[in-house]
Amino acid sequence: MKTILLKNGLIVNRGQIKAGDLYIENGKIELVANIINLKADLEIDCTGKHILPGIIDDQVHFREPGLTHKSDLYTEPRSAVAGGVTSYMEMPNTKPPALTQELLEQKYQAAAAKSLANYSFFMGASNDNIEEVLKTNPRNVCGIKIFMGSSTGNMLVDDATTLESVFSRCRMLIATHCEDEATVRSNEAVFRKKYGNDVPIECHPEIRNAEGCFKSSSLAVALAKKHNTRLHILHISTKDELVLFKNDVPLREKRITAEVCVHHLYFNSKDYKTKGTLVKCNPAVKDASHQNALFPALLNDRLDIIATDHAPHTWEEKQHTYFNAPSGVPLVQHSLNIMLEFYQQGKITLERIVEKMCHAPAECFRIDGRGYLDEGAWADVVILDLEKEWKVDKSNIHYKCNWSPFEGHTFKGKVDSTIVSGHLAYRNGVFFEDKKGERLLFEAS
Repeated sequence: MKTILLKNGLIVNRGQIKAGDLYIENGKIELVANIINLKADLEIDCTGKHILPGIIDDQVHFREPGLTHKSDLYTEPRSAVAGGVTSYMEMPNTKPPALTQELLEQKYQAAAAKSLANYSFFMGASNDNIEEVLKTNPRNVCGIKIFMGSSTGNMLVDDATTLESVFSRCRMLIATHCEDEATVRSNEAVFRKKYGNDVPIECHPEIRNAEGCFKSSSLAVALAKKHNTRLHILHISTKDELVLFKNDVPLREKRITAEVCVHHLYFNSKDYKTKGTLVKCNPAVKDASHQNALFPALLNDRLDIIATDHAPHTWEEKQHTYFNAPSGVPLVQHSLNIMLEFYQQGKITLERIVEKMCHAPAECFRIDGRGYLDEGAWADVVILDLEKEWKVDKSNIHYKCNWSPFEGHTFKGKVDSTIVSGHLAYRNGVFFEDKKGERLLFEAS
């Protein structure tokens, strides 16, 4: 691999920003110092720019196999890299879903051939595949995913005996989507009776309401406590659920952790008037009282990780009426920019953004050698120009679906370059794809 020297940057790492240089060799960070005078195959002047660890997004849907008209393992990792995301963990609800070790391994093989970013894939749990789940290798698979609501077919795990079995027998991290399906179905019936099939999109947070989220999340937490399971609850969207999580324990010692997604921080129910089904997602974007509670919980460490739940659908699919428009929003290319907007508003520091998007995912999932700009770590690095303004439009959207809820919006702060496992993968709008990302590895629990 080529050697790379980053000169004169502002290095953001472990809660500090320090001026200095960074030297990369054989895919790893070899040296970090005030001044480095070594020769390198490639030298990048970072004067006036910040050097960050690569973002680790622990929740994305890249749709391969079976749904590749929406996105795939080539297009979406490219869009991730363009936004400073160097590693991702992808969900099992593809077609077919990743419910066997063979199907799971096929996704890894596809990523090895196509993915510009580093990758891992969750093993899926169903009501009838516990023996397959227990075969999962914790060294090279990020975790087990349980849809305790909001899924289709046999990906929905709603059997109490199955849940007890998975939580009691699985020693890996379990990640859950928590919405009580019975509550959602009951609410749907009420609104169908009132509106027929023409339910307004503004009713989405009333159908997928806070009560349903809390009921499911509290069940997951109770099971985890009962069996001492490592539990990670994805995309917390309500103020009600925050009481379930602790903030007086170091992240590395927590058995129960939680994530917040950028769209739940950025949008609230008023945005349905202008964005419509473009911001329809599960769990729903809710009213401002929930939105306003999430940010303090992120800053006080009840919420541990920032992610995206990147879930693209085609523009045509999103134009359907409420019940027919699928849930999900493409976000992975713009997650850093969303958080930088909060930074520009003085709501969060750059150091805390790095903590929640880089360090914390690495700690929570025990990722081997990533998430920090430390000597000896893998060289997943982002060069960021904090002052550069740019407008989101179709010419610079890299998602296969080619739309974003941020089209027409001007962000301040732009990714200049992204280095993935020591390979310069993106610079000034150009991708370099002669080397693919690496499979993530994980330390013992």
